[in-house]
Parts: sequence; C-alpha cells; structure tokens
Amino acid sequence: MLDKSDPVMTTPEPKAGIWDIAAYIGGKSHIAGISEPIKLSSNENALGCSPQAMSAYVDAQSRLFRYPDPMAAPLRAAVATHYDLEPERLLFGNGSDEVFTFLNQTYLEVGDNVVTGEHGFLAYRISALACQADLRLVAEPERRIDINALLSQCDERTKFVYISNPANPTGTWNTLDEIAELRARLASHTLLVIDEAYAEYVTQSSWQSAMDMARGTDNMVVTRTFSKIYGLAGLRIGFGYCPAKVIEAVERIRLPFNTSIPAQMAAVAALKDQDHVAASKAQVSQWKPRLIQAIRGMGYRVDDGAGNFILIDFATQSICEAANEHLMHKGLIVRHVANYGLASCLRVTIGKDHEMQAFLEALAQFKA
Repeated sequence: MLDKSDPVMTTPEPKAGIWDIAAYIGGKSHIAGISEPIKLSSNENALGCSPQAMSAYVDAQSRLFRYPDPMAAPLRAAVATHYDLEPERLLFGNGSDEVFTFLNQTYLEVGDNVVTGEHGFLAYRISALACQADLRLVAEPERRIDINALLSQCDERTKFVYISNPANPTGTWNTLDEIAELRARLASHTLLVIDEAYAEYVTQSSWQSAMDMARGTDNMVVTRTFSKIYGLAGLRIGFGYCPAKVIEAVERIRLPFNTSIPAQMAAVAALKDQDHVAASKAQVSQWKPRLIQAIRGMGYRVDDGAGNFILIDFATQSICEAANEHLMHKGLIVRHVANYGLASCLRVTIGKDHEMQAFLEALAQFKA
C-alpha cells in the first residue's frame, strides 16, 4: 500500500516546448447521423489501391508471425529500379512523415532552426518542434514558395529547409531552376528536403522532379510516398532519397522493423501496376478542370494547382465555415485548412464520378 506520508505522486512533465505544439488533426471521416458520407478530406486515391497490391497484402497474412526485413530489401530493389536510384541511398519510413522525423531527430539540436513556407505540411513543424528546434515560417506570396524569402531566413543554425513540391494544401509548385538556385545558395550545413508526395499526379510541364539533382549533391533529400497515387495510405510507407552520409547517420537511430511486411509487399506490387497509376491520374485529369471551371462559375477562387485536390477560397472565414457546414449537412466531408493559415479555404480531394457530381450539386445549392 502507498504510504500516506509519501509525497503526492504526479505525472512527469514532458520536455520544454511539447505543450506548445499544436497536435496534428487529420481530415474528418465521419458525420454524425450520416452512415456513409462522401469523404473528400484526405487526398486519398479515388480508385483505391491496385488490385495487385491488394492481392499482395492478402498473401502477406502467412508471414505475419515473422519480423519484417529490416532493410526492406525487395522493396528497396523495386524502388531503385523504378526510379533509377542507388538502392543504398534509400531510407524507408512508416510514411514519408517518419522520414522527416528521422532526419529531424538525427540533426536537430536546441537552438537550431528549420525554415519552411507558412502553408507547408504540418509534419515538418511538429517533429522539428519536438526536437526543440526553432521554426521559421516564411510568407508565401500568392500561396507559393519564394526562394529569396526562404534564403533570407536561413543562418548558421539552419539545419533544414523543407519544401513541398507540389505543395499541399495550395497545389502550387516551384520549378527545377528555382530548386537548383536555392540548393546552390544554401550553406553546406543546411539540408534541403523536397517533399514530392504528389509528384505522380503532376501534369504541368513546368514541374520537374528533383531526384536527378539530388543524385549529385551532399545536402539534398527528396521524399516520395505510397499513400497518394499508389493508394496505400492505410499501410503507411514512404521513402527518402538521401546522400550517403545522411543514410549512414540516420541508420544509427532508425529502429530495425519500422515498415511492416504487408506494407513492403503491397508497395512492391503497386509499383508494378502502372496501369492503375495511369487510371488514377486520368481520373484526376478528367475531373479537375471541370471542377475548377464550375466552381469559378459560382464566383469562388480556385487556383490551377497540381495534385489530386483543389483549393477553394471563399474570401472570408465565416463564408468558408458556412460552406463547410452546408457540405457536411449534405453528407460531404472536405478539409477546412485554417490550421495551414488558410482560414477562408476548403481543400477538396478529387473523388469518383458520382462523388464529384454530388459535390458540385451541393456547392451550387450553397448560399453565402
């Protein structure tokens, strides 16, 4: 029994700064009173995953008692072949989120800082702040990263510059020339991380992957994910293409079984099914211009962004919130992105045909 003379026991306090971090809140999945809402809030693949990936996932059940390959060897070989990358320079994570966390944990110390755009992916910020680093958010004129503005915030304690390219939730992107200029002007102690989660959806000719550029550099990481066009968000797997010295350092802290057998096997199968990738991209290419034209016709701003989503600007936060409530009442879940500094905007994932038709009909009925 506890001696009553003992001091009152209390829960230990987390380290400094943890209570100041805003917890990540994902896209909603449920609406009270509606059994099967249309979910357009998380940029998931409207067509789901490849049938081949699903079959591989089922096949994995016979191996569930085994630990996964700590180096993800079959997946490593498949990714290296598909993207023409050196396999030893690949870092696999439980989603690309874990790759960012590995990098931050390996390099950030108290007093270091991370520079990114004001609308950048929240995962960059959360893991950086958890490492007690300073966060420097740079204004994005026209919702687009400005290279000079980023550079103006870098100093001798800047360990990372993070860029989503194309960006979520804005859909904007930077050209390869801009990325090259940024990399060339960064100090050697700063790692440039280019997050290409939506790369496979891009149709704009002015966008190019930074993979080839990263091949010949010592201060650049490019990440990809299987959560978007490959439709494996539920399995959480992504990778980073890193300099050899970065891999060597991160491997000191990466725990050996961070990606599961089902995830590894499904990802290998998904890479092989490029017909499914093409169909997924075609679904977005078919509906995106139709949505943009129709929504602009309703009087709302929609930018010509990249990715499998659109961003609608309702001009004011109050109108945006009213539109969101209206859509939920109609059984549609979209993403209010106020936590990205875009309080007047809703992000809408491109869905199936009937989902897009239902969305347009519901939005047309909205009266501000």
